[in-house]
Amino acid sequence: MLLIPAIDLKDGHCVRLKQGDMDQSTIFSEDPAAMARSWVDKGARRLHLVDLNGAFAGKPKNEAAIRKILAEVGSEIDVQLGGGIRDLDTIERYLDSGLRYVIIGTAAVKNPGFLQDACTAFGGHIIVGLDAKDGKVATDGWSKMTGHEVIDLGKKFQDYGVEGIIYTDIGRDGMLTGINIEATVKLAQALTIPVIASGGLSNMADIDALCAVEDEGVEGVICGRSIYSGDLDFAAAQARADELNG
Repeated sequence: MLLIPAIDLKDGHCVRLKQGDMDQSTIFSEDPAAMARSWVDKGARRLHLVDLNGAFAGKPKNEAAIRKILAEVGSEIDVQLGGGIRDLDTIERYLDSGLRYVIIGTAAVKNPGFLQDACTAFGGHIIVGLDAKDGKVATDGWSKMTGHEVIDLGKKFQDYGVEGIIYTDIGRDGMLTGINIEATVKLAQALTIPVIASGGLSNMADIDALCAVEDEGVEGVICGRSIYSGDLDFAAAQARADELNG
């Protein structure tokens, strides 16, 4: 089970939002590269970056901070990034900078042809982020609900050749209310590609619950507010996951 610390970037700073609201942000660090280094030093094997400004603008906005993070830790661990990635040139630029995975969210839902082109051009590097509430997918920084079922889209994108799906329960994200294990497992069981859980991770009980379903295809979990607030000790949690599942 991969525990993947999230570094959410807003105006060049490392922040956390409450339920995706840009106006409800808490700055955790003015130096995202140093934050990345600290998670790697605590045993992280992958990092999850989000360009928050980019997600809302539809184009990269925190590229300087992202490049500093990649220069600091990109040669040691895999780094994945989402937020505002809408064209193949941006993907190529980021991959050339040392990024391992590009996460396509809103653009995958609104422009499936782009996702297909990305998978063809950059096979092995594309992950789709599906944000959902009550089984329905949301787009545009969670501001718009669609009629699409998560599982239907997951199967469609799997056929395109994506590497995996990050499934975020947007009703729980940043709320420390626990991962939606049931919905995550349901999606993982319907697919053959790995699913990464996201939204609501709060304590060691969540780690135990996730490890219990790893064999269903749940490969990892994004760690956000809980590891910044101190509700969850990241190093202890990764050690626990390794102990449970090897």
